[in-house]
Amino acid sequence: MKILHLSDTHGAHHRFRELPEADILVHSGDFCMIGEEREALDFLNWFCDLPYRHKIFICGNHDSCLYGANIDGLDNNVHYLCNSGIEIEGLKFYGVPMFTEDCVSSRQARNYAQIHNDTDILITHSPAYGILDLDDSIDGEVIHYGSEEILDCIMKVQPRAHLFGHIHRSHGLMTQNGIIFSNGAIMNDDYTKLNKPNVINL
Repeated sequence: MKILHLSDTHGAHHRFRELPEADILVHSGDFCMIGEEREALDFLNWFCDLPYRHKIFICGNHDSCLYGANIDGLDNNVHYLCNSGIEIEGLKFYGVPMFTEDCVSSRQARNYAQIHNDTDILITHSPAYGILDLDDSIDGEVIHYGSEEILDCIMKVQPRAHLFGHIHRSHGLMTQNGIIFSNGAIMNDDYTKLNKPNVINL
């Protein structure tokens, strides 16, 4: 099974001329830049037209127009995960969005706590603490921006892979304790260039 992972495209999805072949395409949020409905519709039209057998997406903190939304009319092979899961070809995917409204309350921690224990592929927008989550703080010190709640969940669930984005500077792939971690942030840290999409073989 080959998974193509994108994240943090921020309205630049039309700049892709060729994407790698894969069985499943996953976008882990921040397809919008300022969170307007027109941005989300433009992305969804592009995403639905891509020639992959299955396509999965979640929302990031820039996708605020979809907070609380019921998305109707998607093709049968396009799946929006919002604190929910789906099984595709024997793999169990679970997706948790990152809406600012949830992050400023205790709701986001509760969302992470509800991740299914049998999840094979975990999709979140934020990284887990300490894993592909390094960025510069305001004073130039490099610090970790990942979520401790997600790290705790990963230690408990032990998924085969964790797909995320959010921290543009830490784009990349790594394997730790048998788990594949993919920071799929497409935009680089100053939004001037596109990183190469990550391809994961399971």
